[in-house]
Amino acid sequence: MIIYKGMMQNMIESKQKTFRRNSDAPSLRERGIYLLPNLFTSAALFAGFYAIVQAMNSNFEQSAVAIFIAMVMDGLDGRVARMTNTQSAFGAEYDSLSDMVSFGVAPALILYVWALKPLGKLGWIAAFIYCACAALRLARFNTKLDDVNQDKRYFQGLPSPAAAALLAGFVWVSYEYGVNGRDVFFGVLQMKWMAWCITVFAGASMVSDLRYYSGKDINLKASVPFFVILGIVLGFVLISYSPPEVLFLIMTIYALSGYVMWLRGKFITR
Repeated sequence: MIIYKGMMQNMIESKQKTFRRNSDAPSLRERGIYLLPNLFTSAALFAGFYAIVQAMNSNFEQSAVAIFIAMVMDGLDGRVARMTNTQSAFGAEYDSLSDMVSFGVAPALILYVWALKPLGKLGWIAAFIYCACAALRLARFNTKLDDVNQDKRYFQGLPSPAAAALLAGFVWVSYEYGVNGRDVFFGVLQMKWMAWCITVFAGASMVSDLRYYSGKDINLKASVPFFVILGIVLGFVLISYSPPEVLFLIMTIYALSGYVMWLRGKFITR
């Protein structure tokens, strides 16, 4: 009986200690969330949702521009969090969900409504492949955030914002030149099949093991030669002069860079 009472007393004390520990640990509601980085994430999410709405209303130029705005906002939220030391698990999860909407669902829907719909099952299958690959790419990225052995200079697979910008740039350039997603050239070249190929290509590149330069090793506090600043200024001038063509060209070169690095590695090993 004495042993039983002693066991019960220990259990009660253990529960009281656990309760005190849980009471001392502030909840998410008590701690709150960091405003500044999550504000940029919310802006990216809004831009992605706006792109979906505009695509449903057949305003494809506005939807394409919204994807690029989401890309800029997404690039800023993480950097702002690191600069202000406001990283959090909540922010990482929120950013991932925002990316799925802005760079997974939105581009797939834009391409489907703009060009893929006449292809029937093949059209929505291509859109789904892209959407699923974006989800897989984001899941893989999240699982490797704490991997100390990962080379931070490179991404594994095409980043979802770059893939989304590739599709949005394709739509934007076509709109700029008055080309509809269902046009046919020379009786052979059909835009809907070009859209199908680029959609599947972007999706496959996201889940590939190809290496893409991340730019995370760039030290913004370090001094750089004068020509680097000149090149940056020239880049802004070119983009402002002809945004659709220049942005689509940049995204295409970046999307192909992973394959170039892979081929280069193959030749070097030989």
